[in-house]
Amino acid sequence: MPIWIADYVLLGYGTGAVMAVPAHDERDFAFAKKYNLPIRVVVAPPDWDGKELEEAYIEPGAMVNSGQFNGLPSEKGIEAISDFLEKKGWGKRAVSYRLRDWLISRQRYWGAPIPMVYCQKCGVVPVPEKDLPVLLPEDAEFKPTGESPLKYNEKFVNTKCPRCGSPSKRETDTMDTFMCSSWYFLRYASPHYEKAAFDDKKAKYWLPVDLYTGGAEHAVMHLFYARFFAKALRDMGIIGFGEPFTRLFNQGVIIAEKHKMSKSRGNVITPDAYVSELGADAVRAYLMFVAPWEQGGEWNDSGISGISRWLNRLWNLVLGGYSQDAKDNPADQERALSRLTHQTIRKVTQDLEKLRLNTMIAALMEYTNYMAKARDEGIISNAAWKEAIDTLMLLLAPTAPHLAEELWQQTGHQYSIHNQSWPKWDEALARDEELTLVVQVNGKLRERMAVPASITEDEAKEKALASPKVKAYTEGKKIIKVIYVPGRLVNIVVK
Repeated sequence: MPIWIADYVLLGYGTGAVMAVPAHDERDFAFAKKYNLPIRVVVAPPDWDGKELEEAYIEPGAMVNSGQFNGLPSEKGIEAISDFLEKKGWGKRAVSYRLRDWLISRQRYWGAPIPMVYCQKCGVVPVPEKDLPVLLPEDAEFKPTGESPLKYNEKFVNTKCPRCGSPSKRETDTMDTFMCSSWYFLRYASPHYEKAAFDDKKAKYWLPVDLYTGGAEHAVMHLFYARFFAKALRDMGIIGFGEPFTRLFNQGVIIAEKHKMSKSRGNVITPDAYVSELGADAVRAYLMFVAPWEQGGEWNDSGISGISRWLNRLWNLVLGGYSQDAKDNPADQERALSRLTHQTIRKVTQDLEKLRLNTMIAALMEYTNYMAKARDEGIISNAAWKEAIDTLMLLLAPTAPHLAEELWQQTGHQYSIHNQSWPKWDEALARDEELTLVVQVNGKLRERMAVPASITEDEAKEKALASPKVKAYTEGKKIIKVIYVPGRLVNIVVK
C-alpha cells in the first residue's frame, strides 16, 4: 500500500496517519486529483452507472468493490466489517475523541490576568485565594509592541512573593476570554456576591438558564465551552446540573441589499437614525415582525414605516376615549369582542413561548383593527371596551415595552405594566361559535359546511350524511363506516 505525505493530516488526531479513501472524502479527492492517483468507489451513489465521480461522494449508499460486503447499505457495512475484523483478530472497535488541549494564554490586555507570580526563590507561586481576583490596571498604555501592555506596567508587574515575601514578577499573559464567558451565567445569578464565585442558593433558584438564543456560530465555541464547564463543575460537586441551558434557539440574520450586513460590503444599517425618528419600540417591533425569528429577513424601509403607523394607530386607539351606553349594545357584539380577546391572548401567549414573534404581532394588529372598527361603530359597552384596552396594552408590553408603559400610566394604572400578571385566556370563551366541517367520501372532498362549534359527533355525522352534495356519492352504495375527527372532518367510507 503506497504511503503519501500530506499537510492536511493532523498529527494529534487519531494515530497521525489516515487511510485515504479519495472517492469519499473531499480532501483526499482533491489530493488524488492533483497527483493523478486512482479513485476507487466503494460506496455507490444512487443510480451510479460506474462512471468516474466528479466530486467526492460523502453520503450513505450501497457498498461496491468491497468483496463479500458488496450490496450492503454503507451504515450496515461499517458494522459488518467491524465484526469481521474483530472475529479475525485483525482489529477492534475504538472511540476516538476529538478533544485537544486548550491554550488559554493571550498576550493582550483584555481578559482575566493569570494569577501566578514568578519568584527567584520559590519558583512559580499561585496567588492566594484571599488575594483574588487580580485586577487589570486602569493606566495601561497600548503601544504597537506586539506584546501585552501589562508587560510594561511596572505597578502591575512588580509584586511580592505570596510565599516568602521576596520581590517578584506577575504573569503578564491574560486568559482567553472564553474562560470567563463559559461560566458567567453562574455569576449573573448573584453578581454582587463576595464570598465566592456565586451564591449557591441563588444558582439553585435561577439555573439552569431557560433559553439560550444567539447565532448558530455560537454552537461551535461558546456553547461548547459553557457545556464543558458546567459538566466539569457538576462532576466536582460544585453545581447540581450538567446542562447549563435547557433550550436553544438560533435566530436568523437581517440582510440588506440581498447580502448579510458587513462592514466590508458597506451595507450595515445602523438603527440610530430610525430610533431618533420613529422610536426604539418601532425598530424593535419591526425586527420582530420582518420574518420568522429563526430565518431572518431583509431590511425594508417601507416595512418599518408600516410598523410605525400601526403603533401610532394603537396609541390613538388607547388614548382616544370611548363612551357608549351599555343598554344600546347587542349581546352578540359583546360576545364577538370577548371571543376575539381570548383568542388573541391565546395566540400571543403561544407564539411568544415558541418565539413566533412575527405572527404574534400579526395577531395584535388584527385585534387592533377590530377594536378600531368597534370604536367607530359604538357597538360595545364601556366596561367591555376598558377590558379589551387593558388586555391590548398588556399583550403589547413584550413587543413595545416603552410605549406600553407610557400608555399604562396615561390610562391611570399603577406603575408598572411590566409588574402585572400576564393575561389568561378562557378556552370556552375563545372557542369559535361556528367552524368549518370538511366532509369526504372515500377520502375525497365532497362538501364544506358551517356548523356550530358545539356540534356533537352524532350531529356531525347526521348533518354530513344529509348533505345533498354528499348524497350524490353515497346513494345506492353501502356505507361501511363513518370516521369523525372532532371539529374538523367527517369521512364516509362506501362500497
